[in-house]
Amino acid sequence: MSFLSSLFSTKSSSDQIKKLSPADFKQAIKSMDKTKQLVDVRTPSEFKSGHIKGAVNIDFFNTSKFMDALQKYDKEKAIYLYCRSGSRSNNAARKLENIGFKEIYDLQGGFMNWS
Repeated sequence: MSFLSSLFSTKSSSDQIKKLSPADFKQAIKSMDKTKQLVDVRTPSEFKSGHIKGAVNIDFFNTSKFMDALQKYDKEKAIYLYCRSGSRSNNAARKLENIGFKEIYDLQGGFMNWS
């Protein structure tokens, strides 16, 4: 991969983090069982204004609570993240990768792309 394509690529450079289109994200969480790990990393007020059914709200901006809450999740199971537009969830995915999560899915374009 060239230097420029690595700068402008929408794909993550990590094997653990995968961006999913809204359709693929919807399909993936539809087939999840009751122990699914679906996390909305927006603020509580954003979450209250609308969210994906079954999501747990863990505010990315509250760093200490964010990291503490995610320590309770299974690092060996897939975790699905989203935010408003994709920026926070991308940053959250990198943090999760750094603490040992193996399979991280990020909703491309965030909740704004969800329908």
